[in-house]
Amino acid sequence: MSDEAVSLRPIAEADLSVIEELVNDPETLGEFQWYGWRDAGRYRRRWVESGLLEEGQWMLAVVVDGEFGGFVAANRNGVRPSAPYWSIGVQLLPGVRGRGIGTRAQRLLVDYLFAHSPVMRVEADTEAENLAEQRVLEKLGFTREGVQRAVTFRAGEWRDVVRYSLLRTDPRP
Repeated sequence: MSDEAVSLRPIAEADLSVIEELVNDPETLGEFQWYGWRDAGRYRRRWVESGLLEEGQWMLAVVVDGEFGGFVAANRNGVRPSAPYWSIGVQLLPGVRGRGIGTRAQRLLVDYLFAHSPVMRVEADTEAENLAEQRVLEKLGFTREGVQRAVTFRAGEWRDVVRYSLLRTDPRP
């Protein structure tokens, strides 16, 4: 891991153009995140309305040594209204990948979610081929729950995903 300072903060207006470029560039987005062209302006519209901190969906900037390095997101889900949980993800700019920043950013997000919401469970999933993200989740103390077959469609193929969870009561590394 690097010695770089990593923190989270609300998305600023200046971040929006970088986010819009990131989500509309297959090369920049990365192998496991490109699902085709989408409306990049959706983030700007949501930011104007809510700062991307909506009731059931939060998006925060990952800041690396004072610079925007990507974002983390959390969506509140649940099979029962009385038992919501958060589903998390991260998207980093290419220049900050591979240095442990995603691990630290997701740890900060999990800490934030448990500190500021009463949920018991945080979950994450990743494509079965994304071994790097699986290692990150396991480093953070997430438990591998299993494989869901043909859950996502990317690059002309149905792909399996691996589901992970972390409970508020689980030991944390």
